[in-house]
Amino acid sequence: MNSELPNDRLQNFENICHENGLSITPQRVAIYKELIASSEHPSAASIFNSVREYYKNISLDTVNRTLLKFQEIGLAKVVESSGHPKSFDPNLEPHHHFRCVRCGKIYDFKDEVYDALALPESIKGKFIILDKIVHLEGICDACREDR
Repeated sequence: MNSELPNDRLQNFENICHENGLSITPQRVAIYKELIASSEHPSAASIFNSVREYYKNISLDTVNRTLLKFQEIGLAKVVESSGHPKSFDPNLEPHHHFRCVRCGKIYDFKDEVYDALALPESIKGKFIILDKIVHLEGICDACREDR
């Protein structure tokens, strides 16, 4: 998780919402708080289950659309992998992901070599690259030990 204090993150949240014309609703604040409080890469469903305790009428669709809007305005990143629901990552610092194919847990890791990967010649000049993220899949230590 980012090293900012929660109050700093909430102030940053409010600033970014205002800059993007997004009103600050109690439900959006609750969704954001659940996102940044998580030590995992939560799905919309897991955030929905937590927020629903406080806002009984909130829908999974509202939580999902809100999280996607957070991604659009730069408050979160989407972590996708084949066959699994989208997960959301509040860590905006440069990092990469490892996902365990057995338990589904996603681990953050940093690596300067991966950060510095050169773009393939076949795509240079064809696209505007906004981010480079390496996504690895395999079996985590906990699942390997369970075998």
